[in-house]
Amino acid sequence: MTSVFEEKNISRAIMRVGLPAMLGQLTTLIYNIADTFFVSLTKEPATIAAVTLCAPILLIIMSIACIFGMGGSSVIARLLGEEKNEESGTTMNFCVYAMAIAGVMTLILGLAFLRPLAKISGADADNIAYTCDYLKWIFAGAPFIMLANGFVHLFRSVGLIKESTIGLILGNVINMLLDYFFIAILGWGTKGAALATSLGFVCATIYYIACMIREEYKGNQCVPLALKRFSPNVVIIRNVVSIGIPGALITVLMSVSNIVLNNYLGIYGSDAVASYGIAYKLDMIPILLSVGLSQGVAPLVGFCYGGNQKKRMSGIVKYTVLYGTLMGVLFATVFLLFGNQLAAIFLEDGLLIEQTGCFLKILCLSAPMLGVINMTTSYFQALGKAIKSLIITVLRNAVLFIPGVMFLNRFFKLNGVIAAQPVVETVLTIICIAMYLEDAKSNF
Repeated sequence: MTSVFEEKNISRAIMRVGLPAMLGQLTTLIYNIADTFFVSLTKEPATIAAVTLCAPILLIIMSIACIFGMGGSSVIARLLGEEKNEESGTTMNFCVYAMAIAGVMTLILGLAFLRPLAKISGADADNIAYTCDYLKWIFAGAPFIMLANGFVHLFRSVGLIKESTIGLILGNVINMLLDYFFIAILGWGTKGAALATSLGFVCATIYYIACMIREEYKGNQCVPLALKRFSPNVVIIRNVVSIGIPGALITVLMSVSNIVLNNYLGIYGSDAVASYGIAYKLDMIPILLSVGLSQGVAPLVGFCYGGNQKKRMSGIVKYTVLYGTLMGVLFATVFLLFGNQLAAIFLEDGLLIEQTGCFLKILCLSAPMLGVINMTTSYFQALGKAIKSLIITVLRNAVLFIPGVMFLNRFFKLNGVIAAQPVVETVLTIICIAMYLEDAKSNF
């Protein structure tokens, strides 16, 4: 662990923690694209639309895991920087059992309110049956979805970076294999896609629990699984939740903004929703890689902050922003040049291909700005300054985005709805730079 977090060369340190996280996100991305590809084999836009409409609900389930995964990760990394290993282990144990309990509660409530949730997501008469099919199996796997997503963050915070990445890749690979079997062979459509997703997370969870048992057997006091270590106190709960809830709200607000967007896209029919769904999945390549880089670096930033290594922390943030920006420029260039060709992988209809390619070229304009926005958000979370990271998210997904969608839809119709993302993130990048510079003055 210390060999990773105390690496003297800043660029090498970023790569050691960032590349595995990016690799994990890349497999998530491949799974998402594969999911859409296999569902698209049905040749039915309503099924693609259903998967797109369910995405915000899946994000909300994952956001609950963020309360204990991201919140616990931030607290644990800072405790390790302060050399408080016993407290970090107790925090880890609390987070694991809290995620399991929250997952069971989500399963029960989700199945009880299945149809109303599908309607809130924007489902109409054409796709509500497909949407309910998808959601039913997603909620059935909710406990494992939460545990697997939370473990990714918790393992990184204690230096189990390789194990964190392996579990993420394992779940996504199994998901893709089952996608092929359930959809292409058995013809289960959206139900098969959701079942594959849930079973992938089941396998990832089993792997992570096996790793915890191994670490506990080896005497690693930072990774206790035994129920007898479940002894949360007010301080632990407050510290985790105070960081975790704002972190979870980031994903919730993202889901709310996506639901608003889906409802506006729905005005233009299932074809528009399907085109956006494919364009957005492709645009997720730079988004998830940027998220992986910033989230992978976050425990390193927290460790430096807890150990009072402020100069090194500043260098890590600046280099991560630089790498993220260059990566965004590269992907934006590829999408602008080959947008239609990429859309043709998923579609056969010429008009849909042209529309999807146009959407992708608009969405990708924000890719160069992701390095600034995502790293600034992770920076504030790593330092325990969750309110500031929440402010960025509220601006991104509510204060700026929702009015932006409404305004641009009124004047530019469908293309205006799609353009809301790059317009908002341009404004937000300027705000993030200002927030970071102001905060840096108090740290150095």
